[in-house]
Amino acid sequence: MTVPLTNVFAAAHAETLASRYRRIRATTRALCTTLRAEDTVVQSMPETSPTKWHLAHTTWFFEQFVLSRNPRYTSLHADWLFLFNSYYQSIGPMHARTQRGLLTRPTFDEILEYRQRIDEQMQTLLQTSEADVELRQLVLLGLNHEQQHQELLLTDIKHAFSLNPLEPAFRVALAPRDGAAQPSRWIHGDERIVEIGHAGDEFAFDNEGPRHRSLLQSHAIADRPITNTEFADFIRAGGYRTPTLWMAEGWATVQAQSWQRPLYWSDDLQSSFTLGGRIALNPHAPVCHVSFFEADAFARWAGARLPTEAEWETAAAAQHAPVGNFLDSGYLQPQPCADAPDHADAPRQMFGDVWEWTSSPYVNYPSYRPMSGALGEYNGKFMCGQWVLRGGSCVTPADHIRATYRNFFYPADRWQFMGFRLGRDA
Repeated sequence: MTVPLTNVFAAAHAETLASRYRRIRATTRALCTTLRAEDTVVQSMPETSPTKWHLAHTTWFFEQFVLSRNPRYTSLHADWLFLFNSYYQSIGPMHARTQRGLLTRPTFDEILEYRQRIDEQMQTLLQTSEADVELRQLVLLGLNHEQQHQELLLTDIKHAFSLNPLEPAFRVALAPRDGAAQPSRWIHGDERIVEIGHAGDEFAFDNEGPRHRSLLQSHAIADRPITNTEFADFIRAGGYRTPTLWMAEGWATVQAQSWQRPLYWSDDLQSSFTLGGRIALNPHAPVCHVSFFEADAFARWAGARLPTEAEWETAAAAQHAPVGNFLDSGYLQPQPCADAPDHADAPRQMFGDVWEWTSSPYVNYPSYRPMSGALGEYNGKFMCGQWVLRGGSCVTPADHIRATYRNFFYPADRWQFMGFRLGRDA
């Protein structure tokens, strides 16, 4: 099942802010229904966070940035503000990120009660302050922030479960979607000046703008992402044993981490650990859980490169009604392409399934200005040493994504649902 973004966006636009708040907050809670309290405490590596922390931090966000606008507001748990601040230095100190898994207290039930009490206060506020423009902007930011953490909650618990020898399932896996990957085609793009970046009144993060002109060289972009079968061919051809295919830092990482295949793949390349437990590797599904280094090495091996984010966005923005395999579809795993393109020169699977690495470093757009105050720390201060990914994944909420969305991670990261398609000069 795919989710048409036009339908999702229309439904979201028709919602009141209060109903949208209830829906998104309820989705986060629903993601935890198969978990036990013990599951929610574990932190499997420094880059991940416990489920319990995600639940508390997203609630902290509304308390800190929305409810606390009222000078008469009194925090429910003043000492929790330290525990669940993530990286907002201008607000105050915070508990070390690497030690979030040591927080056995407050308990899971106490955090659920915290969410409920903050939600009650937020609902009262939203029902009485609908005309407050600044409030609306802050709440929309908080809800999009929560949707980011819905995805992180799933990727983080998947990593934690993968380290358990029992390989437990987060949820019973749906039957995979039928479909076979067709031979990849190149879609040509002429040299021209295009406009990229967000413009308009709809919500977007500050790093998506301002809209600006960008020069595209003559190029081509693959009509679909690289599949599991194609990546397995790279492995069997000695891709992980050929240093000339890799950036120096990438090759050093391969050696230090003993990488031989994508994260979660079995030694024999026949199965992969998923949120539904270990299942047979679907040969036609997009490869996922690969780092920028791995994507770049494959592209070199294939005589190609990764697309720039301007090339990617231009191709994605041309689609009339994009569809995708998102969190709402329920698969929680990349699926084979089942949708025909709008026309012969249209790319497929631009949205959903896997976040796609680009060759663009995560830097500011021309004339970029971060948000004012503490919220200026949300995106801008991370514009160093990371790379841009586009398009969303199978655990991204459908109404959270758009063509201008810029995700970003360090080049060695791969626990997110990360894949790629090829680009080339033409």
